[in-house]
Amino acid sequence: MFERPASGENAVLVQLDFGEGDFAERLSEFNLLVGSAGARSLAVISGKRARPDPALFAGKGKVAEIGDAVGLHQADVVIFNHELSPGQQRNLERTLECRVVDRSSLILDIFALRAKSHEGKLQVELAQLQHLATRLVRGWTHLERQKGGIGLRGPGEKQLETDRRLLGKRVSLLKDRLKQLERQREVRRRARTRGEVLAISLVGYTNAGKSTLFNALTRAGAYAADQLFATLDTTSRRLFIEGAGPIVLSDTVGFIRDLPHALVAAFQATLEETAQADLLLHVVDSASADRDQQMAAVGAVLEEIGALDVPQILVWNKVDLTAASPGIERDDCGNISCVRLSARTGAGVSLLREALAEVASRHDEIPAAAA
Repeated sequence: MFERPASGENAVLVQLDFGEGDFAERLSEFNLLVGSAGARSLAVISGKRARPDPALFAGKGKVAEIGDAVGLHQADVVIFNHELSPGQQRNLERTLECRVVDRSSLILDIFALRAKSHEGKLQVELAQLQHLATRLVRGWTHLERQKGGIGLRGPGEKQLETDRRLLGKRVSLLKDRLKQLERQREVRRRARTRGEVLAISLVGYTNAGKSTLFNALTRAGAYAADQLFATLDTTSRRLFIEGAGPIVLSDTVGFIRDLPHALVAAFQATLEETAQADLLLHVVDSASADRDQQMAAVGAVLEEIGALDVPQILVWNKVDLTAASPGIERDDCGNISCVRLSARTGAGVSLLREALAEVASRHDEIPAAAA
């Protein structure tokens, strides 16, 4: 796994207000993302705009302010909590004379740091290459010349064209390898279906506590930490539920607002496990002031991967940090819609087991989506 320098990188952060609301929550999440990437935030530049500037995203005056901060703090990188076009990114780097990273690149970088399994690394590399394909010209002035010199003379193909061709070959190779892994997963899925074992997936916003809950239910010892994207690789365990028999429980990658499309596409095969599940446990950080927006972001990703219609039970996690008490809530039809618990303390986990037993005992009557 790629390691960050122990000292980290000095960063100037940029977040502009385009009237979307939740500015403070977005900024707090942005700081967590930057920390997860191993950078140090030395300054935050903010401001209000009606719309992004076509050339520099932030406008000349704001970019000058960013440049002053870069010089003052000797920053290594400027990180935007926004999606930049290739042209905007290139113009900003030329103006600031500093590396510029947007939100998508930041998230992809964190995924590259956290990927551990062979498949996870392949998926992250594919997403990075697909993202890079639109940005090959960024700052590479030498690519504007024909290859030349001893050992470099060739048929006249420009270096940029060579790089694009090699990148395309690598992307094709990665897709082929991931398809092989997908076929292997499909074989396992069919075997599980033949055994009529209930398949349940944990989904939710990053850092909502999915892996902690997974460990509380299965004692699997999956990595869990108070950080964004602690889990990238899907982990599945067979779990015995008293009175209902075995089920298969899967822990999945956490979602986040504005998740890069390249990342969703690269992880499509893994995320399809979620769409193929019989039931989703949508884990929510009930202590977060931003929980409604986080739930909406999860719903958007579920819709993108075709899993929005999979039945859900909300798991209201971290009640130990709120005034709520563990319990089970039901809808007007008497079906379980929500379970309140604390995965960290274990309070209410037994109630979730009871809820899963009820669902498993009437596999063909799983309640309608509750999120």
